[in-house]
Amino acid sequence: MQLTKYGFENAVAGFFEMPTNDATKILPKHLQSLEIQHQRSILAITAFKFTETEVGSYNEIVLSIIVPPKVDPNKPIPNAAFYPFMVGVTTAESRAHAIERWHLPHYMKDIDIEFTESQESLLVQVHEKDKPILDLTVTDFSKTPDTLLFNAFTTNKEDAFKVNIFMQGQHSEHEEETGSLKLYPHQMTEGLDLDDISTIPFREQWFQQGLQTFEELEAI
Repeated sequence: MQLTKYGFENAVAGFFEMPTNDATKILPKHLQSLEIQHQRSILAITAFKFTETEVGSYNEIVLSIIVPPKVDPNKPIPNAAFYPFMVGVTTAESRAHAIERWHLPHYMKDIDIEFTESQESLLVQVHEKDKPILDLTVTDFSKTPDTLLFNAFTTNKEDAFKVNIFMQGQHSEHEEETGSLKLYPHQMTEGLDLDDISTIPFREQWFQQGLQTFEELEAI
């Protein structure tokens, strides 16, 4: 099996409540959202500061809907499953790579993604020149070495795909509700009701000094 590996300095995620009606409009017909409560689905905002990849170093922001995972025989149950519906990156090379290899939908211009780390939190500010896109803050808990499995589902014009992704590194995960999210009107946030998405995450994750490993893409 061919593996694709991406080394990173930081990878953070916040999970936020959003209207199920909006999630359903975004998802392809073969997927359904995972609700945290009635009519409230989950928007995941994930940011990466990649340091070692086939296409050099770059930063990435991913907007996803959380869906039920696909459990494979003799493999651990995925920690979560994502349908990425918008990805933004800081370099053209990383964008072309992810579209060709993983069929990930991208905003087709380079954007700026800035990481500001303190002792207790990581602030991710995403903007296009002078236009803000989002601000994400994830807070720290005690980090321990960990490896987690995730599913990602993608599509192209003809087919649907799934890929297993392993995240390895110093890991913190908690539900202390100490992070924050600010979304701004922008092409990357179209289709979202910005006023009806929670601004405080019910779950936060932070991986540090780690490795993201993709298995081969599978048609489903």
